[in-house]
Amino acid sequence: MNDDYDDDKNWDGDNDAMDAESDAGDEGMENPQEVLKECLEKFSTPDYIMEPGIFSQLKKYFQAGGNPEQVIELLSQNYKAVAQMANLVAEWLILGGVKVHDVQAMVENHLKDMILKTFDPKKADTIFSEEGETPAWLTEMIEHKTWRSLIYRLAEEYPDCLMLNFTIKLISDAGFQGEITSISTAAQQIEVFSRVLKTSISGFLQATEDWQSSVEECAKMVCHGQHTFVYSLVLLQVLSQEPKGGFNMKRLAQEITKCAQNNHQDVTPIIMALNGAASYAQACSALSSMLSRNSLNPADILMLFRNYSGQDPPPVELIRTPQFLELLADALFKPGVKLNQEHKPKYIYLLAYAASVVEVPASKKTGPRKIIKEELKPTMQAVEKVHNICNTNKSSSELIAEINTLYHCIRYPVVSVGVVRWVECTVTEPSYFKLCTEHTPIHLALLDEVVSCHSLLHHTVLKLFIQLFESKQDELEILVQLELRKMLLDRMVNLLCRGCVVPVVKYIKQCWKRGDTDISLIRYFVTEVLEAIAPPYTPEFVQLFLPIVENEEITGTMRGEGENDTVSEFIVHCKHHFMVVH
Repeated sequence: MNDDYDDDKNWDGDNDAMDAESDAGDEGMENPQEVLKECLEKFSTPDYIMEPGIFSQLKKYFQAGGNPEQVIELLSQNYKAVAQMANLVAEWLILGGVKVHDVQAMVENHLKDMILKTFDPKKADTIFSEEGETPAWLTEMIEHKTWRSLIYRLAEEYPDCLMLNFTIKLISDAGFQGEITSISTAAQQIEVFSRVLKTSISGFLQATEDWQSSVEECAKMVCHGQHTFVYSLVLLQVLSQEPKGGFNMKRLAQEITKCAQNNHQDVTPIIMALNGAASYAQACSALSSMLSRNSLNPADILMLFRNYSGQDPPPVELIRTPQFLELLADALFKPGVKLNQEHKPKYIYLLAYAASVVEVPASKKTGPRKIIKEELKPTMQAVEKVHNICNTNKSSSELIAEINTLYHCIRYPVVSVGVVRWVECTVTEPSYFKLCTEHTPIHLALLDEVVSCHSLLHHTVLKLFIQLFESKQDELEILVQLELRKMLLDRMVNLLCRGCVVPVVKYIKQCWKRGDTDISLIRYFVTEVLEAIAPPYTPEFVQLFLPIVENEEITGTMRGEGENDTVSEFIVHCKHHFMVVH
């Protein structure tokens, strides 16, 4: 304990630094009486002998002719031994049976609370002016996660404090930049911000299932200010040109841009400057106008159509901006949107062009730029067919007649995006399930086909299923609500069977842990999954799914006397092949 709580162990070695500081007191030697008065006031404060500046104050006091006996008396009389009492109480707690780690946490947490209440940024900044170099205790302090977390909280509250900004840099230099992704202070120092951004990008590249949270964390940091956004997007733009992994960087830049737009930040001028649109004045003007307002305009659409249907169209990358593609998809597939019949083919052309045209850049080997439009016409036809179906309010029986057309066209990724948008708008209508008579509505059956054809849409479809599963259907009877949720669980099991395993199981586990889902639904999900899966299993899947299967309340009634039932077989297999950590 003495090693853990010895408060004065660092001060004895700081004499040289204190000697350097004492030069600051030379100015006060012109009036020794004032120096003596100032020193005596400090010596009269409780536990002043424990203060880091004690040596410099003693030197000033004696140089001004101070009385040794008086200073000894003041320091001893005002010695309250607060730090030593804390050590003594800690020793008693340990003797009483409390674990050393728990006692240390108590002391540290109490100190953190006291510092947060009493922290003065002006006094903190004087540390450097008084000591003239980085204090040894600060270097030791940042080695401990508890104190680093304290620095992060203080840095958020006092962004202009020089001492805290310097400490953030020390933390970054020490290799802990991964901890400060959400610290606004990091954005004020290019060196620190660069390290943090590098760590954040690496986290995105290494993430597999949970990449959305990595993007959100990175975007929050990048969107801190205009300077951080421009710097980061320029860096990502350069990295996106790399042949290996360039598309990942482009995707990250697009996700960050989307987050900025969701926060009502108009980043259109920056994006247009980075993607080279300035070289194509008409296309740039039309796109900028629509993106800034976040709405399509027939005049701008006509301008883009003329540019992209001409002999030398601008690069297709300009209209592959996610925001623009989402606006086009909404215009063509969202129920209730009315398009001018004259302009509708132009909307279809631009969406199909962006989705299907392939460009081979000009180079010495391949010659001038090549534009391959083989898929443009069939894509346009598929978009138009599905648009005509989505744009009319057809009943379920009428949609069945169009099912072959829909299934054929869903194989085009851009059409699938539109179908998901159409289904989402349709099934989230409050009265949809009240009026629905089928066990599995045809709209949701269409999503099964989307899931089987396009793995990149799995996350979007799962998000819709979760929204429906958690929606209140108070107008339906309790048993009907349970059947509805079972049907949605069937859709999730289909998602799982198509490769979206971890996100689905993770969500069901959350439902179980929250305790807000009928246990019969969890049991139904487990039953369906166990019938659909077979070894080998990944460790991540076992860690998520086994605790649910082992729960007596969920699967107790599903187990037989032997080990021939699916529940027992799964548990035995996992226990035999995996080291399970609960």
